[in-house]
Amino acid sequence: QVQLVESGGGLVQVGGSLTLSCAASGRAFSYYAMAWFRQAPEKEREVVSAISRDGGTTKHADLAKGRFTISRDNAKNTVYLQMDSLRLEDTAVYYCAATRSVATYFYYVASNQYDYWGRGTQVTVSS
Repeated sequence: QVQLVESGGGLVQVGGSLTLSCAASGRAFSYYAMAWFRQAPEKEREVVSAISRDGGTTKHADLAKGRFTISRDNAKNTVYLQMDSLRLEDTAVYYCAATRSVATYFYYVASNQYDYWGRGTQVTVSS
């Protein structure tokens, strides 16, 4: 089992940057594919970025392409989301998710593919 704790959210101005972190406790972090999702008020949860077990394969949703970067450090049991050029519409609660993956290079983008979730961290972008 994996416990996930997000951090790094906060208030930032349009065009600014934030780096979110997700620390995982439990065993065998390197066996889990990871992802970041977000949910804005009155909207459905949506995938932002996903990364394979070994970090070698990543996927960014169109909303994140060119602005966000997902990465992981398996030695530190942590996955990151670097967010640049933030927009008002990026305001949301950001969640970290984990799922055990057989293949080292797979990533997953559907929320129902993930078994473990953090409680989320609030990101607010202001003008």
